[in-house]
Parts: sequence; structure tokens; C-alpha cells
Amino acid sequence: MKRPTVFVTRRIPEEGIRIVASFCEVEVSDFDGVLPRKILLEKVRGKDGILCLLTDTIDREVMEAAGPNLRVIANYAVGYNNIDVAEATRRGIMVTNTPGVLTETTADLAWALMMSVARRIVEADRFVRAGKFRGWEPMLLLGTDVYGATLGIVGFGRIGQAMARRALGFDMTVLYYDLQRAPEEIERQYRARFTPLPELLQTSDFVSLHVPLTKDTYHLIGERELRMMKREAYLINTARGPVVDEKALVRALREGWIRGAALDVFEREPEVEPELLELGNVVLAPHIGSASYATRTRMAEMAAENLVKALQGEIPPNLVNPEVLKSRAHRGLS
Repeated sequence: MKRPTVFVTRRIPEEGIRIVASFCEVEVSDFDGVLPRKILLEKVRGKDGILCLLTDTIDREVMEAAGPNLRVIANYAVGYNNIDVAEATRRGIMVTNTPGVLTETTADLAWALMMSVARRIVEADRFVRAGKFRGWEPMLLLGTDVYGATLGIVGFGRIGQAMARRALGFDMTVLYYDLQRAPEEIERQYRARFTPLPELLQTSDFVSLHVPLTKDTYHLIGERELRMMKREAYLINTARGPVVDEKALVRALREGWIRGAALDVFEREPEVEPELLELGNVVLAPHIGSASYATRTRMAEMAAENLVKALQGEIPPNLVNPEVLKSRAHRGLS
């Protein structure tokens, strides 16, 4: 029996590759970086499955290039805004993601960024390395207390709730905004209060973003919202870069509308707004929210398991377009 063919768009932890190779003929990109469009279109041709990253745009053109054999697109990420899910569904192609596995790791990173910008850790590190430390000084690198402050969480899903759980240990007041209010038991568990976004922005000492990127969340935080925030407040973004209008954020940081920001994601990744690089009151990280050995390995395993299950004719555990099952049944696909 012929084994299904799969293309993996970039090297991932070997544990995931082994799972795919146990059932499929697998080709892994050897390109060091995001695969150029022309090469991507060539490599997917005739494949039964694609295991891709959030940096790969998987749209109609890619699906057309792959041809009629393509049955599954397994995303090595929680978010899947890089995939045209509607087009995949129309073609009877299953799309999967890796939810849950990176919740705690990403919340850890968001918390670390918050602590770093509040206590000016990155600035302090540069200060010492530059040989400027002359001993204890009463006014040196004064920062902001996190303990007892008010944390505003925008997006109260898995990662947002994980942030609220961490806030309990710092005796913080937790406000949250989401399109849907959380069940009362969740609010009680995390001592979190549902708040309209304007009130959250006006009240919080720290605003942490945990929403997916959609047409409604694009530039959710722009000039109007930044001007609502306290002058002593900080913005933390570990969600998606385009949720924040970076041009407006630069002005906010430069002109003192807010005290600081910490970003793990950027509006036009991998490009970073040049003016952000010049500012000392912003901490910048290269999209490493899920970057722990354990989490990235488990993500690879989950993406591989999703892909293999789909190619075996089963329903993968993390199917993001379940409506495709009706489409496939109608078309007589397994």
C-alpha cells in the first residue's frame, strides 16, 4: 500500500518528525528560514498532507498547487490565521492546530515580560554590562511594583486565565475583558471581574493582551485606547502583533501616554518598527512565547498526531474546521 506523502515546511523537534515518518513518506524543508513562496508552491505539489508553521501563508494558491490529493493541513501553532480555513473547508481539507499545550509556557513568558518591563530588568542588565554600576544609589532605575497592582487581561481564554492564576500569588486585582463573559465559578476562582474594555484600560496598571487575530481584533489597541490608559501603565502583548497599532504605540512610549511596553510579537514580523528599537521603555522578544524545550516538543508531537490521524481516515483530535467532515462525506472522501 502506498504511503501518504507529507511536506513539513521547516525543521521541528525530531519527536514530531518520527511520528509522521512512521506512517508517511515525509520531506522536511532544509531551508534555513521562512520558506520562499516559490519553493513552498513547488514542495507541496502532489502532497497528501502539509505540516506548516504560523509563518507560512497557506492560502488558495498553495492548496491549488498541492492539488486534489491534499487532505490535511496541520499547523504547528495554536493560532491559524495564516491558513485560509474557509478555502480549505470548501476543498474538503482538514485543518488542525495545537491548542492547550502552550498555555502555561506562554503565560510564563507574558509574566516574565511584565516583570521585566516593570522592574527595568533589561535596562539594568545593559547598565551593568556597560560598566556604569558604581554601587547602590537611591534613585537608580526606579521601577513599578507588580505586587498588589491591577492587572487588566484582554482575552480571557486559556492563556488569559493562566495569567489570572499567576496574579493570585501577587495579590493583584484582576479585571478582564472578552466578547463572552466567563462562568461565575471561573470568576470566583481567579477573583476576576468582567469589565468593559474602556474601563479596563483606564483602571489597570498592567494590560496584557491574549486575543486571537481576527478582523475585529486588528488594531484593537490603537491611539484612542492607548490614550485611555494610565500614564503609569504598561502594555504587554504576547498575542499577535497586528492587535496593536505599532505606530501609535511608538508615540505613546515616546510622548509618555504610558510608562512602558513589552512585546513578544510584532505587526509585520519579522520586521520590527524601527522606532521601537530606539526606545528604552520597551522590552522586545522574538516571538518566543512557547519556546521551552518541553512545549515545542509537545507541539511537534501534537501537530504530527493530528496529521497522521487525518491521513488514516480518522477525525484528528484538534480539528479547527469540523464542518469539513460534512463536506468530505458529501464528496465521498474518507
